[in-house]
Amino acid sequence: MFKPVKKTRIYEDIVSSIRGMVEKGDLKSGDRLPSERELSAAFRVSRPSIREALKTLQNHGYLDIRQGEGTFISHNPNEQFVKPLAATPLTDKEYQVQILEMRRLIEPQVASLAAERITKDEISRMENALSLQKKSIRMGETGADLDKEFHYVIAEAAKNRLLMSLIDTATDLFSESQNKYLQFTERSEKSIRHHSDILRAITAGESELAANFMNVHLDDIHETLFVSD
Repeated sequence: MFKPVKKTRIYEDIVSSIRGMVEKGDLKSGDRLPSERELSAAFRVSRPSIREALKTLQNHGYLDIRQGEGTFISHNPNEQFVKPLAATPLTDKEYQVQILEMRRLIEPQVASLAAERITKDEISRMENALSLQKKSIRMGETGADLDKEFHYVIAEAAKNRLLMSLIDTATDLFSESQNKYLQFTERSEKSIRHHSDILRAITAGESELAANFMNVHLDDIHETLFVSD
């Protein structure tokens, strides 16, 4: 049933393959997936690629991952809510503006919810992502992947699967513009300051302040990329 995939954006190929099995009925609601090790052998890819694919499928509502039980096909896949976004061309500036516009509408409220619902583990993950982003920037890198991880944990902390799926997809689609924004050291350092403010507000449970700081962060990205040029 599981076939080897081409090693170009490997986890996306795995996502597409498993999603196709669900849509064709080869995998049905409630079916238990093989273990990571077994999937890794079946697809002939690394286990980190399998984990990334499973996380993506879970975020899009295809999988239920139950601690101590295994990974199961969900009864209510919600990919249809984010599928139109996934078809958006990445290189078209108009779409990039629209994606950021959507983020500016949604993410401040998600940050507000996160301030009310975040767990200690999620705070630790945000702190770790921020710390690693700082180290990455000191090494002359953009830290874009860690920037995305920081925003993803906020979305996860809001405890709303649909919002999490939307933001996860939107940040993926916006990654090209985000890399452009972070290419210069002063912008990367500004991103760190913004993230620090957001983290401090969320950790303190300050919902309104968290939303305000997120607004400032996304407004700055918009101003830098699409107004200042």
